[in-house]
Amino acid sequence: MVIYENHFFEIIKEDRKVYIHTRKPGFMLKDFETILRQHPRIKLTNFALLKKELNEVTDKSIEIGIWLPSIMIEISRDKMSASLFVYETVEYIKENVQSIQNRVQILLAENNITHGILNVNLESIVTSKATLIAQGTPPVQGNDAQITYLELPERKPVIREDGKADYYDMNFIYEIEEGAWLGEKIHAQPGTPGINIFGESIPAPFGRDLQLKYDRKSAYEVEEDGKTVLRSKIGGVVEEHEGMVSVNHHLPIVGDVGIETGNIEFNGSVSIKGTVQPGFSVIANGDISIEGPEGVSGAKLIKSLYGDIFIRGGIFGLCETLVEAAGDIFVKHVNDAHLVAGKNLNIGFYSLGSNLSAHSILVDERKGKIIGGTAIAKSTIVTACTGNRLERPTELIINSINKAQSLEVIQYKASLLKSMQEDMVQLESQIDRILPIIHTLTQRQLAALEITKQKLASTKETAQNLDREIKQLMNDLREVSKAEIHVTKEAYPGTYIQIGKKSTVLTSITNGRFLIENGELNV
Repeated sequence: MVIYENHFFEIIKEDRKVYIHTRKPGFMLKDFETILRQHPRIKLTNFALLKKELNEVTDKSIEIGIWLPSIMIEISRDKMSASLFVYETVEYIKENVQSIQNRVQILLAENNITHGILNVNLESIVTSKATLIAQGTPPVQGNDAQITYLELPERKPVIREDGKADYYDMNFIYEIEEGAWLGEKIHAQPGTPGINIFGESIPAPFGRDLQLKYDRKSAYEVEEDGKTVLRSKIGGVVEEHEGMVSVNHHLPIVGDVGIETGNIEFNGSVSIKGTVQPGFSVIANGDISIEGPEGVSGAKLIKSLYGDIFIRGGIFGLCETLVEAAGDIFVKHVNDAHLVAGKNLNIGFYSLGSNLSAHSILVDERKGKIIGGTAIAKSTIVTACTGNRLERPTELIINSINKAQSLEVIQYKASLLKSMQEDMVQLESQIDRILPIIHTLTQRQLAALEITKQKLASTKETAQNLDREIKQLMNDLREVSKAEIHVTKEAYPGTYIQIGKKSTVLTSITNGRFLIENGELNV
């Protein structure tokens, strides 16, 4: 069947294939585009051959393309949409809207498309361009699990002044009973199924599951009213470190730590209503709270291995007292003492002649003072004043983290964590294989299963601790660029300022933010 002909050639259709038979060479290729627009059902498949045939007379017809159907529907791979293609001229479409509409309905039925069929204005269709004719309903993922924890009072000291006395208060010890509610998880919910264009149901994914983070030695999970509830195994003090909830045993001391109590060493948290007398020590795994308004004078050692320390009054160290915490230290004022905090060291009013060491040292920026001694931080030192008018030597030092060394440690710990995670997968797989046949196991096999469960729990706990350490190291690295010493009011002459390897001694009163700019200390 001849589709088109002129003096130069004729175009022939046979069995849905398109051929050209050249009669005379010289037809311009660019003019062939006009013929294609007049016959949109022609789809060229060999452009180079067409160009050659237009310039050569041949005795036979040469295949150059295919003959498209007038109307076709193309279905997406995921069966969620179908597109309509009309390979006719605009004029043809406008003159044959009803017949095209009827043909579309037949094609939809032939392709079993029953869902999400769209109303299409055929007169607005662009020739040879895809027009969406059917759209499936996608599945909707279910709600993620929701986790809520017991809300603990913020550990932030409050400085109040009534004209007669200064108060340094904060909510520190939060005590609960055995079985107390610590948190809960509302489970991830199923989603809403979808429907493809064939009317077939598409399963919906569940919401993302989340895990309660807690110390398994002091808390446990239980299913209650369709929720996973976190409860305390023991009565004690609730603590939260790096996003993990735990409960520490609590030792309350009504009076002082001294001759009547002896030195205190406790696997948990300690709250002391009075003080720690000269020469005595308190060592605890958890938090330590010393609430006597007179503070501490001449105590030997106050140390929290894993928690924070709060001293409502001040410290008169008499050059004897060491206060050390893995977390934060909160104290009203410090005289002649040595304080070491793994995180932040918070001082309400002043530090006099003391040695301070922490990730950040934060003295009240309105009227706090660091006079004499040495303050060494990894990230930030903040105070209102430093030194005094007598030019007492005072050292403010930022020892920045070594990035290269920290990255090596992070990589090493990350490799350990990956190995532990692989071990956990293997252990969980072993347990999963055994659980369906647990009723057939001998006592010896049950004992071996219990050992495997204990090993899994222990590995999980170690992995969680390692993960927290990695996150803390990464956080420390991010804060390296923020290293600064901020004196809001007066830094007196005699103040030594050092950040990294750059240092100077002030010779005049100044203030501001001291940091490294363009490789130099901006003092």
